[in-house]
Amino acid sequence: MTESKYPHLLAPLDLGFTTLRNRVLMGSMHTGLEDGNKHDRLAAYFAERARGGVGLIITGGYAPNRAGWVKPFAGKLTTRGEATRHQQVTNAVHGEDGKIAMQILHAGRYAYHPLSVAPSRIRSPITPFTPRELSSAGVEKQIQAFVRCAQLARDAGYDGVEIMGSEGYFINEFLVTHTNQRTDKWGGDYSQRMRLAVEIVERTRAAVGPDFIIIYRLSMIDLIPDGNSWDETVTLAKAIEAAGATIINTGIGWHEARVPTIATSVPRGAFTWVTKKMKQEVTIPLVTSNRINLPDKAEQILSDGCADMVSLARPMLADAEFVNKTREGRADEINVCIACNQACLDHTFANKMSSCLVNPRACHETELNYVATETPRRFAVVGSGPAGISAALVLAERGHDVDLFEAAAEIGGQLNMAKVIPGKEEFHEMLRYFKRQIELKSVSVHLQTRVSADDLIAKAYDGVIIATGVIPRDPNIDGQEHPKVLSYIDVLRERAPVGNRVAIIGAGGIGFDVAEFLVQGGNSPTMHLDEWLAEWGVVDPSAARGGIAMNRTPEKQPAREVTLLQRKAGKLGAKLGKTTGWIHRATLKMNNVRMIGDVNYERIGDEGLLISYGEKHEHPTWVEVDNIVMCAGQLPLRELQEPLDSAGVATHVIGGADVATELDAKRAIDQGSRLAARL
Repeated sequence: MTESKYPHLLAPLDLGFTTLRNRVLMGSMHTGLEDGNKHDRLAAYFAERARGGVGLIITGGYAPNRAGWVKPFAGKLTTRGEATRHQQVTNAVHGEDGKIAMQILHAGRYAYHPLSVAPSRIRSPITPFTPRELSSAGVEKQIQAFVRCAQLARDAGYDGVEIMGSEGYFINEFLVTHTNQRTDKWGGDYSQRMRLAVEIVERTRAAVGPDFIIIYRLSMIDLIPDGNSWDETVTLAKAIEAAGATIINTGIGWHEARVPTIATSVPRGAFTWVTKKMKQEVTIPLVTSNRINLPDKAEQILSDGCADMVSLARPMLADAEFVNKTREGRADEINVCIACNQACLDHTFANKMSSCLVNPRACHETELNYVATETPRRFAVVGSGPAGISAALVLAERGHDVDLFEAAAEIGGQLNMAKVIPGKEEFHEMLRYFKRQIELKSVSVHLQTRVSADDLIAKAYDGVIIATGVIPRDPNIDGQEHPKVLSYIDVLRERAPVGNRVAIIGAGGIGFDVAEFLVQGGNSPTMHLDEWLAEWGVVDPSAARGGIAMNRTPEKQPAREVTLLQRKAGKLGAKLGKTTGWIHRATLKMNNVRMIGDVNYERIGDEGLLISYGEKHEHPTWVEVDNIVMCAGQLPLRELQEPLDSAGVATHVIGGADVATELDAKRAIDQGSRLAARL
């Protein structure tokens, strides 16, 4: 029955010399496991995904030489000794009947080190290092390094390689004139600029033979001004096919592009239409990519003829069993990637080991395991936000008896406010998963139950986990009892009426969320692809180079006039996610939100909010508004702790009740899961 529900997704793909068991490709991700000697952890990580049924795994990027390092001491494959160590990884995957290809990634001018090289001496906007311009002989050495790396990958037991030719890295930099200003045979007109990509594929094929997978990651839409034209992209794709590539994978946007491509606010499958456009031009299999996180969406994409395979990268962090659950009719049990970037990309760019907000075991398979207990015990978990639910589920999975108490009428805590923010609809999937897992693991849920310390003491639990969350912090502003004043809870949960002119006090994550909720007025561009593309200026690449419109005019006006304020000087939203903060700021800017820092809140009155500036409280000014929304921080709610501790009850405090840090689901889930794993 399930096979017929997903006939395209679960169908094998015959590549001639080998067959992939389905149409799911685990896309490349940098996790930190590629760096240093972590092959045991990498083997466990990939083996779990191979066991989960994925058709083909692509590793994180490995440099073909030191110049191509993404950062100092990042993963590389340049010696036979390194190839031998990689056999631990390939053997682990093959032991689970999986297939794995190694991505060869040369960072070019994106490299975060002083040894970087590029076609021209032009620094990228995302690194502080200016690359050295390669001589003609230097370009030749880089090609040889790619070929040698592919040969070593074959010696290491990989089933293929993916040549990274997109996202603005080294190969991509040769293709466009703003990064390639050479006048030799590697620059000039497009036939010369594309020579590097074609020769790398051609020479790699000659070196590895006909029975080795070569995937070329091709930038199908650059999303930068003066990017490739569509005709140029098609010309390159056809040349790559002729050069011997087995598969072409879709790359979307350069890293410096100012268009979001994989964040949660990007519509699902937002760029599959670009791959479909290329399907008319080449005959080898195409992979489509970006924001595909559910089997139904993947099946629709394939059945619509957009591609031959779908790339699911972060969804494989969220749930290694994605394919098996799909095949077995358990799609409702999939732990869905919400594209938050918080534990994966944000960690990568902060030089931390990656993981997954919804699955803390990702990349930690060798040290975080939920082992069945030999001595089942009784636990109470108070609070069903992400921390409480995670603790309850892991405890139950290990065989303990769990009562989950929730004062509200539904589980989820502050997730129920997050899910109403435009662009954060994926939180509905997170809650759906939690509810299904509660059913499957037989957690006893007690809704609308404000349990007391006496109740918990009387039940003689073996342990109580306090996950009661947070309460809004009192900002102590003169006049804050005025009828104009609302809390973020009033706005997001209680849906209190809000006027046309609004001041928001506090520019942390909640302040930004409330601002977006108010300016969108109940509409979410994330749910309407055409509207989202127009908002970000994305057009068909046959209409504009790089697929980006140069002259954008907003098609709609914001629903409200919003002023976002913070006490601190400096950029508002400075502590938002490293890879997503700019998106939130850009969205508010597009909706004409005024953002003002270094203010003092003097008082609230009929006129609105009186503010002044700086330490000297200069230039007092009324912000004339209909409502003021308080988003001025939070405090832990842990009133149960003291009486339980006094009674000698084994008590553990997690999540917001432990540390109040906005809507920090990442820390909450990790903390709850790790606590439950060791109890």
